[in-house]
Amino acid sequence: MILYPAIDLKDGRCVRLLQGDMDKATIFDVEPKDQALTFQKDGFSWLHVVDLNGAVEGRSINIAAVEEILRSVSIPVQLGGGVRTMAALEQWIEAGVSRVILGTVAVRDPALVKAAAKEWPEQIAVGVDVRGGRVAVQGWTEESDLDAIQVAKRFEDAGVGALIVTDIERDGALTGANVEVFGGVADGVSIPVIAAGGLATLADIVALSKRKGISGAVLGRSLYTGSIIAAEALRVAA
Repeated sequence: MILYPAIDLKDGRCVRLLQGDMDKATIFDVEPKDQALTFQKDGFSWLHVVDLNGAVEGRSINIAAVEEILRSVSIPVQLGGGVRTMAALEQWIEAGVSRVILGTVAVRDPALVKAAAKEWPEQIAVGVDVRGGRVAVQGWTEESDLDAIQVAKRFEDAGVGALIVTDIERDGALTGANVEVFGGVADGVSIPVIAAGGLATLADIVALSKRKGISGAVLGRSLYTGSIIAAEALRVAA
């Protein structure tokens, strides 16, 4: 199972949110590019980067920080937050992003996601952010009337590289991963699922790695606070 250490960007800084609330941001006093380099040196094979301002605004905001990360590391980066057009997608792929995460447009404009997946096979991921059983959009500030399986099934056989499923209610809370939430989506489609939200201990990684259809997990606050140690996480995931 692949582990994706998270770098969430707000106002150019590296932060962690609690349940996606922009007003509940913990700022980590480190340059995003330096954090990216630390994760690379720790041995991670991917980075998970989110432009939080961009997710709310609907366009890329933390461009300079993302570009610095891309220049600083040699491992692949998956990027989400505010990418809503083919032009924006092309810009980031040309800049060196290995996989672009589309969330809001996956709900509002699935045809765009399918066209993107056809244009850039395996370089498009769909972000499925779940709260109260429904998929949230617009930086988690609005809720759709769709559940996770309904959104995920739209992209079966479309060439999407992964589904990044986030349990919003556990995100940043260190309360443990709800394996059945992620597993339920994995059971519903053949697209590989990357689990995000709530991971707090090595036991969460073990449980997720045993669940069929879950190919990866995002590690956020647990790495920053030390409740999960990088070397131990990578050993368990392997």
